[in-house]
Amino acid sequence: MPTAEPTTPRTAALGTSPAAAGSDEPGVDALVIGVHPATDDAAAPAVPVLAAGAEDVDAAFDGELAALLHTVGATGKIEQVVSLPTRGAVPAPRLVAVGLGAPGGGSAAAESVRRAAGAAARALAGTARVVSTLGAVDAEAAVAGALLGGYRFDAHRSSTDDASAPVASWEFTAVTDTQVRHATLVAEAVGTARDLVNTAPNVLFPETLAARAVTLGEQAGLVTEVFDDTHLRENGYGGITGVGQGSSRKPRLVRLTWNGGAGAGGAAAPTKVALVGKGITFDTGGISLKPNAGMADMTSDMGGAAAVIATVVLAAKLELPVAVTATVPMAENMPSSTAYRPGDVLTMYGGKTVEVLNTDAEGRLVLADAIVRAGEDSPDYLVETSTLTGAQEVALGMRTAGIMGTDELRDRVAGHAVATGEDGWAMPLPEYLRSDLDSRVADIANVTGQRFGGMLAAGIFLGEFVPNGLPWAHIDVAGPAYNTGGPRGYTTKGGSGVPVRTLIAFLEDVAAHG
Repeated sequence: MPTAEPTTPRTAALGTSPAAAGSDEPGVDALVIGVHPATDDAAAPAVPVLAAGAEDVDAAFDGELAALLHTVGATGKIEQVVSLPTRGAVPAPRLVAVGLGAPGGGSAAAESVRRAAGAAARALAGTARVVSTLGAVDAEAAVAGALLGGYRFDAHRSSTDDASAPVASWEFTAVTDTQVRHATLVAEAVGTARDLVNTAPNVLFPETLAARAVTLGEQAGLVTEVFDDTHLRENGYGGITGVGQGSSRKPRLVRLTWNGGAGAGGAAAPTKVALVGKGITFDTGGISLKPNAGMADMTSDMGGAAAVIATVVLAAKLELPVAVTATVPMAENMPSSTAYRPGDVLTMYGGKTVEVLNTDAEGRLVLADAIVRAGEDSPDYLVETSTLTGAQEVALGMRTAGIMGTDELRDRVAGHAVATGEDGWAMPLPEYLRSDLDSRVADIANVTGQRFGGMLAAGIFLGEFVPNGLPWAHIDVAGPAYNTGGPRGYTTKGGSGVPVRTLIAFLEDVAAHG
């Protein structure tokens, strides 16, 4: 029976396989290997080069596997998938060679493996049991890429097609159980964020998003709090209540806390990290109504909320020695007789006043309340993520997040975005842009009157609500959080789960280095 409850990538049968060629693994449906493009000094320049881990498979083909793959068009180009029957050379009836691109090292090589594994997962949809040698190239990247590439969201379908179902059982060579567990938990967290983003907005609105966040948090042992619209109104959360007042579905603010194992074994108090994520469950633009074209994609405007919810749950599952609290404002931005208007002045949580010049710049308003509340916990770091500005897409495209904030933390987070393959670019917060946010009647306006620098101006606005001296970073994922094109690598159409992997890599870095 179809359900709107979130699902995760299938991982129950995931494991390791000791046999590179599957020689003692009867019942394998397909064997996956990696190939690189031919090197310049290769004897046969057009013949691809087998990647690490394929040695036993090549021996089963009398050392002629690369040449055989060349005859069916394999080039080693990144994500290219070529399949051929094995004719009994190995127990699996089908051999799948997937391109890894030019060999290299570091984060770029890991990303190539993730993309290749994801491409193989999509090509092998509907297959029962697959053995992959890609673990010999990069273990965790192979596992994560395979799981994420096979992700499918079926909650709203009345029936499903088994032929497009994710691979039922993945087994990897050269991968340890520890690596499998870590990669699986990360992939499940990304899958959770994708599920939330992909859920239709008539199913996922502030109340139901809050309920799902609480359920996920309680299952992971988190401390959970939900502030309803009455609490928000009575306690001065003017941004969240202002944005949400035009909808019949009232706003919420959720807080999920993992204590980092505080108090266990007399350990010192862990570093405290505040995560904040924008949870606009649907954004019409309000009175400043958006154009119809592409408005359906605004189901993704809670991508930041989805990411921080999934990340704090993951931190608990990994038992990271970092105290993490996610503060998540949730509202639906609708036009109605009760909606807030251009020209309104809102009093934010903490007392600062904002003149609303554009109701479609609503994300920064709900985030401002949440940032102030998160700052009351006296965290050591604050990281906020949101599908905040169309200007991010104009400046950096649909795959590269814009990252702003205090210089050191901004660069640290951007480094993790690049290393995880989610991609991000450090952006400035020029002081001279602040005057463009001056208001004629309030402390600050929510937009400038300029066409240019919109992403940076939004970052400057958010910075006005960060406590003095607190290192903070803002990750604008307006483009990266939602893939409107076709599937690629391990990124499926719809919600991408960005920036869950960046956030958890940052938290692991904090756990290791403070």
